[in-house]
Amino acid sequence: MLDLPGQPTLDKLGLIGTCSRLPLQVNAARLQAEVASLPEILWAGTGGRVGVHRAAQAIFLRGFAPAEGNKPIEDRAQLADMPYAAEIITKLIPAQPQRCLLARLPAGARVTGHIDLAPYFAKTVRIHVPVVTNDKAWMYCGGLAFRMQPGEVWALNNSSTHGVWNAHATDARTHLICDFLPSPELLEQLSQAERGLGAPNAELESVMRGVQ
Repeated sequence: MLDLPGQPTLDKLGLIGTCSRLPLQVNAARLQAEVASLPEILWAGTGGRVGVHRAAQAIFLRGFAPAEGNKPIEDRAQLADMPYAAEIITKLIPAQPQRCLLARLPAGARVTGHIDLAPYFAKTVRIHVPVVTNDKAWMYCGGLAFRMQPGEVWALNNSSTHGVWNAHATDARTHLICDFLPSPELLEQLSQAERGLGAPNAELESVMRGVQ
């Protein structure tokens, strides 16, 4: 089973709530330009992700998709060509990175509501950095809808039911997603994060439950 032996299980609800916005800032234009420069061929598949995640294209920058087995969590070759993404992963977020990927959700696609159950997920902090988004892209977590914008850094409670819906007719939505071990510095950032930024959304709730 996917695990990090010796690491404690985290109280995600206490540390994060549902989703919380960290007091950190990213150079959105720089990150967007770096991601836009990637060869389109790299987006050809799901990066090995399965189940509900098959709706999204993915490029792993560190480690591999859990479905690919017990492979080492190390930098992938692509990260060497993305110095700003590497800076975000290794310097801006004050903690030891684990698996990191770029996930692109096509127009009209959805990752329906699910919980990340393996011990690995209960022992890491999931961080989302929006790269490209639109006014019809919604993050869902704990029954609430969240709008995440480029330049922001968010923590997501992936031990709660979560998903995403890109309802835009033409535009994709791309996030940098990375798991971190809970360093004292990251825990301090979480303690200062903004909460209460979500709102009920009945249409999104139906989509996440697979009703629509």
